[in-house]
Amino acid sequence: MRILVVNWLDRENPLAGGAEIHLHETFSRMVQLGHEVTLLTSGWSGCATRADLDGIAVHRTGTRYTFSLAAVTYYLRHLSHESFDIVVEDLNKVPLFTPYWTRSPIVLLVHHLFGLTAFGSARIPVASATWLLERPIPWVFSRTPTIAVSESTKEDLVKRGFHAEQIEVIPNGIDLDWYSPHPNHVRTKDPTVLYLGRLKKYKRVDLLLHAVNNLTQEGSRVTLKIAGTGDDRGRLESLCTKLGIGNEVEFMGYVSEERKLELLQTCWLHALTSSKEGWGISCIESSACGTPTVASDSPGLRESVISGETGLLVPHGDQDRLASAIGSLLTDRQAREEMGRRARRFAERYSWDKSARAMEDFLNRHT
Repeated sequence: MRILVVNWLDRENPLAGGAEIHLHETFSRMVQLGHEVTLLTSGWSGCATRADLDGIAVHRTGTRYTFSLAAVTYYLRHLSHESFDIVVEDLNKVPLFTPYWTRSPIVLLVHHLFGLTAFGSARIPVASATWLLERPIPWVFSRTPTIAVSESTKEDLVKRGFHAEQIEVIPNGIDLDWYSPHPNHVRTKDPTVLYLGRLKKYKRVDLLLHAVNNLTQEGSRVTLKIAGTGDDRGRLESLCTKLGIGNEVEFMGYVSEERKLELLQTCWLHALTSSKEGWGISCIESSACGTPTVASDSPGLRESVISGETGLLVPHGDQDRLASAIGSLLTDRQAREEMGRRARRFAERYSWDKSARAMEDFLNRHT
């Protein structure tokens, strides 16, 4: 099968996140299964316009701001003559409306849609454009076979006008060999909470800062490590200074895969307080390392964290309940370690190989 995937970013893009990990892990395995995969994506300053990423032929054009137009032009000039068996639109930012400009059968892959949460993650002009561009999705893709990465995403799509029968849920996977508990079960000396991800407003890392402030005011010892980059860092650093918790919070910036693994293995807790996620891939990575997660009870996260089993879910936006949940696990080693063991068993249900085989089956049924 010859597959064209269209997505805003690829794994090497400095702005890549969980959706790009999903794309790469799934479709590089499709290559291993004998399929030919081409990725049409945006570029960035200084990047190569062509690349081979584990067998995926990558074509980069435009930037993240111009890709919606550049993709159409590039496809018509350079790829329209190719006999692709199927086109996968990986809807991760805003739709590219591939039914209007590609010639092959189309499958839509959806992580999550922003809806009104866009106004909490971007400036008003960008958020307004995102919200408006999402509005016609149910009509443009009304007859398009669709993959959702979680039941929460499927429910959202149905509420927006999709037919439930056109949607199949294929969850994310995890590399269980790489993400595994520390061989010596080592943890940091001091109670440490880890946030791992992009620093965007909708991720609501500010809730974690307020929770840390609550805990320190109660006399609890806690260190928050924030690993990731993004345009919300300045605001978060200012809030950290305002709250007077600079000694308790470390902004680590970008971390390598090796450092990321070490952090997940050795922290006491992982935390994710987004208003909405497609799945919450860092929660599964943490679970695979035997580390429980405290997270918002938000779409996507309530599927990647089983409250009371692999971690704790708290009402989104309730910083007091968040602080209480974090504090309860930091002070209860037995509960924390038991949740860690259950989290690892939960993560073992998922693998990228399983996700890739499910993707292969779905695409074969719709070519």
